[in-house]
Amino acid sequence: MSSIFVFDAYGTLFDVHAAIGRHRAEAGLEADRMSEIWRTKQLEYSWTLTLAGHYTEFWVLTERALDYAMARCPSVPKSLKARLMDAYFKLDAFPDARAALKRLKAAGHKTGILSNGSPAMLKGAVDNAGIGGDLDGVLSVDVLKMFKPRPEVYALVTDHYTCAPRDVTFVSSNRWDVMTSVSVGFRDVWVNRARMPDEYPDFAPERIVPDLSSLAAIG
Repeated sequence: MSSIFVFDAYGTLFDVHAAIGRHRAEAGLEADRMSEIWRTKQLEYSWTLTLAGHYTEFWVLTERALDYAMARCPSVPKSLKARLMDAYFKLDAFPDARAALKRLKAAGHKTGILSNGSPAMLKGAVDNAGIGGDLDGVLSVDVLKMFKPRPEVYALVTDHYTCAPRDVTFVSSNRWDVMTSVSVGFRDVWVNRARMPDEYPDFAPERIVPDLSSLAAIG
C-alpha cells in the first residue's frame, strides 16, 4: 500500500446521519426516512448540476436537500430545520475514524481529505471531531467548481501531494466514489459499512473493509 491515505469525508470519516441522530426523538417516526432522503438528494443535486455544467456550493445543496426531505416527511417539525443544519455543520466523526487517522500518522503516512464539502463545512466537521492535527491536507472541490465524480476532482490529490496516482490510497464508503478513483489510478479501499452489494465490478478496489479499524493492518 502507498504512504498517502486520502479519505472521503461524508459517510467515511463523518456520520451523515448524526444530525438526525441528535434530534431523533423530536423528529419522530419519519426521522430515519427523512435523513435518507436528505442524503440522497444532496448527492443527486451535486451530480445533476455537474453533468449540466453548473455549480452551487455544497452547503446550499445540503439546505435544499433538507427542505425537500422535510417536505416529503411532513411529520418532522419544520422548527427543527435550523438545528439540523447546525448539526450537519458539526457532524460527529465515526469513532474508528479518529483512531485510524492517529495510527496512520504514527506509522509515518501522510493523510488527507478529498470532499464535495465546502471549505467552511469541512473546517466545521474537522474542528468538531478534533482530527485536524492528524491531517496533512483538507481538499475541497470548491476550488474547481465541480463535484465528484468528475476525474478532475481527484487530480487535486496528486497536485497537492506532488505524487503519482498509484502513490495514493483513497478510502471511501461511497462505491461510486471508489469507482472513479480506481479509474484515475488510485489504490482504493471501499469501507462498506452498510454491507451493500458491489455495483461496479469492472472497477474493483484493492480492499473491502467493514470499517476503518482495519486500516492499521493495511497501512
